[in-house]
Amino acid sequence: MFDNLPLWPARASTGAGNVDALYIFLLLLSGFMCLAIFSMIVVFALRYRRQHGHEAEQIEGSTALEITWSVVPLGIFLVIFAWGAFIFFQERTPPRDASEIYVVAKQWMWKLEHVEGQREINELHVPVGRDVKMIMTSQDVIHSFYIPAFRIKQDVLPGRYTTAWFRATKPGVYHLFCAEYCGSQHSGMIGQIVVMEPAQYEAWLSGGSSSGSLASNGESIFQQLGCVTCHRSDTQGRGPNLAGIFGKPVQLEDGLTVVADENYVRESILSPSAKVVKGFKPIMPVFQGLVSEEQLTELVAYVKSLSAAPTAGTKVRESKVQ
Repeated sequence: MFDNLPLWPARASTGAGNVDALYIFLLLLSGFMCLAIFSMIVVFALRYRRQHGHEAEQIEGSTALEITWSVVPLGIFLVIFAWGAFIFFQERTPPRDASEIYVVAKQWMWKLEHVEGQREINELHVPVGRDVKMIMTSQDVIHSFYIPAFRIKQDVLPGRYTTAWFRATKPGVYHLFCAEYCGSQHSGMIGQIVVMEPAQYEAWLSGGSSSGSLASNGESIFQQLGCVTCHRSDTQGRGPNLAGIFGKPVQLEDGLTVVADENYVRESILSPSAKVVKGFKPIMPVFQGLVSEEQLTELVAYVKSLSAAPTAGTKVRESKVQ
């Protein structure tokens, strides 16, 4: 219905309808209130205009009227708040089985990498009907990942990961913009999302060049940096055992407890003394400036793979941590 309206972007994700419904409700509510207020101004101005022999009189207020125009707007605002909160939490809670795409923003491009190892620049291929979770960080300044057709926009920050997710409902090619001014070539930081049928996507995924999965590349970096000498699966390691740690609570030396998510793993690599695990000493070297954003992504993916469901491949990786 709205796809043919001027300046109205296509609706191509499961969450777009909820966003549009709230937006339309706000437009109608604002339009109704604007029309009602100006109509009352005109009516009062004509009916109670200054006339010879008539002067304004002081009147007493109405308690019922005061309560009405306080409670009714409050109720409307609470509906808007609840509706907006529902959409917000829905957009910020990706499904557990969502496919993961890692995104690194930099002036002025989008670098995207699938967990299978496929790399793309300013273009992202995804299948229709599948949940896709974006794990994003910036290499320099603040950017904002914006897909109008999916009604999602998420700031991408340097030094940490932010997430967004979507499920595309229509095959096609859709715009990708940076919605945060990021420098002189901000307007050129554009890309496209290519939504494909599942069979076409699998063919594209298997037909492109790949240097190995993120987890396997992360495992190689893990070995090269010598992390394996401390992070062992036995009790002899000078660092905590990483197998099964991702997504679980971790007790720190200062008594606090944190969840081992992507940001925790990232911080533990770049600034290991920031959150020291209970029972261990802050002896891990700092890797700030020694690993790139892409290598950090691969290391995070490797640590996450150690918490995956036990498979033959997982057992092999766990044995290499020893």
